[in-house]
Amino acid sequence: MTTEAPPVLRVRDVDIVRDGRPILSEVSLTVRAGEHWALLGANGAGKSTLLGLLGALTHPTRGTVEVLGHQLGRVDLRQLRTYVGHVDPRHALRSPLKVKDVVLTGLTNSVERVPRWSPTEGRLALAERLVELLGLAARRDARWPTLSQGERGRALIARALMPRPRLLLLDEPATGLDVAGREQLIERIDSLQRESPELASVLVTHHLEELPPGTTHVMLLRDGRCLASGRADEVLTSESASTCFGHPFRLSRFEGRWSVRTGLRRG
Repeated sequence: MTTEAPPVLRVRDVDIVRDGRPILSEVSLTVRAGEHWALLGANGAGKSTLLGLLGALTHPTRGTVEVLGHQLGRVDLRQLRTYVGHVDPRHALRSPLKVKDVVLTGLTNSVERVPRWSPTEGRLALAERLVELLGLAARRDARWPTLSQGERGRALIARALMPRPRLLLLDEPATGLDVAGREQLIERIDSLQRESPELASVLVTHHLEELPPGTTHVMLLRDGRCLASGRADEVLTSESASTCFGHPFRLSRFEGRWSVRTGLRRG
């Protein structure tokens, strides 16, 4: 008899209240190894707030959050965060570091290179492999200020993967990208998901066109509450998306990618 592995994430009846205002209400979520979740909803729905909980950046007002088997409030958050790759496109780097050096800062969990710290040969090899996986091999020595927004996003994903996390959190990774940059990013995320079968991920977006083909599960959020949660092909329907975003939509899917059209017909 085999014992089922504990989930990577377990959120139970979570509320978050700030200044007397509910931000999240009675939200529950379970993410297991190899699952790739998307948190969808309009601006202000509570997506990034929930992602902050999953990344052990904040605590719930009520309810419980378990990350990698550790309950928030009963574990050293700094240590826990080393096992979670959190990608924020608003990375605060100001120095003109090279791509490979930005990636290596994922090992020290710092924005800048730590003085007098040197990576091992094995870690250098891992950084090189991740740079190639994210499609940045030709830009490994390029300086941060010279990178496009899309290249920066892919560099930050490689950085987040350096500690070999079990969980990858992506907070609107396609923000500010043009169509080419968005498609390159989605292609690389999809490749990463296929090549790392045990890695779990949670991606926040309010654009269904940004979902990678490997998205397995979806949670729809509206006004801080979960409208629906489960397998992507069951949860994502024209009716559920229309309710979530408060506008009539027609969804279609081709080769794993979703597209959205208005539900209003002319004529």
